[in-house]
Amino acid sequence: MQTKDESKLINKKKEVIFGTILTITGGILWGISGVCGQFLFQNKEVTASWMVPIRLVTAGLLLLLYYVSRDKGKAFDIWRSKRNRTDIIVYGLAGMMLCQYSYFQTIEWSNAGTATVIQYLGPALIVVWVCLRMKRLPEKKEVLGVILAVTGIFLIATHGNPTSLALSQKALIMGLISAVSVVIYTVKPARLQAQFDTPLVLAWGMLIGGVVLMAVFRPWDYQVIFDRETFMALAFIILFGTMAGFSMYLTGVKMIGSVKASLFSCVEPVASMVLTAVWMKVSFTTPDLIGTLFVIATIIILAVPTKKRQK
Repeated sequence: MQTKDESKLINKKKEVIFGTILTITGGILWGISGVCGQFLFQNKEVTASWMVPIRLVTAGLLLLLYYVSRDKGKAFDIWRSKRNRTDIIVYGLAGMMLCQYSYFQTIEWSNAGTATVIQYLGPALIVVWVCLRMKRLPEKKEVLGVILAVTGIFLIATHGNPTSLALSQKALIMGLISAVSVVIYTVKPARLQAQFDTPLVLAWGMLIGGVVLMAVFRPWDYQVIFDRETFMALAFIILFGTMAGFSMYLTGVKMIGSVKASLFSCVEPVASMVLTAVWMKVSFTTPDLIGTLFVIATIIILAVPTKKRQK
């Protein structure tokens, strides 16, 4: 017969296993979502300017409707404070909108694998931002992480030859913008997340960013090949790559902690590159693969806290 402590230990292990599965699944769904976007760009005359507004508005509305049906007052509490209103608008525009648009635009101009890896320069940029804000020198592992990340992006962008680019200049610039937007996307909603459920913050961020992009790009004026394949790919991006992906990952973070979740998030660029190669028939060179390993190593190094930080 199990004791109470043994039962708690077993339940904790089950929670860790389930949280790990959720986190990895969320990362894989994000990776597949990016490749679905590349499929639409290459085969259905879809552009990021058409797809991203539709994706954000639809996902944002569905998440918000869920909260309205559960507790109408709670869903709109975020707008009661002036500071909260400012934060959610800035997050929706400079965080969610810029992050999603620049990421998919980079995919359109290059490929899903490359765009995902470049975006993962974000954690290294967050380290730089934190050091500047806290007015402290970076730790040794942080310096190593930044060097690896920059070296990895350099190899992907130039294949080791600084006199030429292996991908278009506009794709590289947009990819770097997506990495910078990850910093805003990660840092800006922290105060809101302390007050409200993260999916609710995501819902309003998606809706705000999507509505603005709708007004700017007017996707209803675009002519795309909207058939069964287009519908299925778009549905996957919205339902699984956006709503399910974020929900699974964030639930996993609560179960296993942000450190382990960050480590397991490395599955996203791996899944994206593998699927890009297998499904979209994109060939990656040795510098591409080495650069990707450097970026993934950066995430692992930065995710593991030192004893000093743990204290």
